[in-house]
Amino acid sequence: MTNTNPYYAVIFTSTHSENTEGYSDMANQMETLAKQQKGFLGIESARNAIGITVSYWESLKAIKNWKQETDHLVAQQKGREDWYRWYKVRICKVEREYEFFKS
Repeated sequence: MTNTNPYYAVIFTSTHSENTEGYSDMANQMETLAKQQKGFLGIESARNAIGITVSYWESLKAIKNWKQETDHLVAQQKGREDWYRWYKVRICKVEREYEFFKS
C-alpha cells in the first residue's frame, strides 16, 4: 500500500463473544465490499485474544460513506447482537509513515 500523506486510518479493536458463528464469512464479505468503496486504500488485520483491524482511507468523507453503506450497517448490527463482547473504533489522521523490510 503506497499512499500520499496525509490519509486516514480506522482502527477497530474488539473482543469476541462466545458466539462467532458466521463471523468469518461476514468479515470476508465486508473486506471485499470495503475494497470496492471509493476512497479505500487498504486493510490490515490480526486476531488473538484481541482483534485489531486497521482500514485506510483517502478522506473522512470516504470513511463516513463506508460506515453508512447498507450491507456494512447490517454487519455492524449483527456484530453488536452476536459477535462482539466489546469494541472500540478510532479514526486517525496519518501524517507520515515509514517501514522496514528485510529480505
